[in-house]
Amino acid sequence: MHCPFCGHEETKVTDSRLAGEGRQIRRRRECLACGERFTTFETAELLMPVVVKSNRTREPFDEAKLRAGMGKALEKRPVGSEAVEEAVSRIGHKLRSLGEREVSSRSIGELVMDELRQLDDVAYVRFASVYRSFQDLDAFREEIERLRRHGRRREVSHGQLSLLPGGAPTDEPGPERKR
Repeated sequence: MHCPFCGHEETKVTDSRLAGEGRQIRRRRECLACGERFTTFETAELLMPVVVKSNRTREPFDEAKLRAGMGKALEKRPVGSEAVEEAVSRIGHKLRSLGEREVSSRSIGELVMDELRQLDDVAYVRFASVYRSFQDLDAFREEIERLRRHGRRREVSHGQLSLLPGGAPTDEPGPERKR
């Protein structure tokens, strides 16, 4: 590491600590020529695969684009931002662990649908309807039936109707239902 003050090539590390929630190492350094001290941060460089779109174009993986797409599907749904961040992180981890230089946008879409299926049924169907280009109500109905057969039942929030017919009733009446 070159000294930022005098440009000398040799410095020594005087202290190292974890920073950035354990994702960085903070190092205090001292220049062996001028004696000045400075701080550096070291992070792992994790290369994400290039995304191959359906029209064969390639573009760098963009986590913000992934988050925005999931955000649209989850709009006005009772899913916290922390759960979304964890899902985005899991998708990124799966993509890195593939060890591939390129990955199809279709594969990423499938990973997103897997995560949305776990987070929220409505968001899953929203995303799937765009991703799979549903053309009519029958396509929605088939996807909901697939969810019913293979999906897991989860508790429905108070006042929220179930997406799946025969879903768990809520404890309290919502504005849509009367007792």
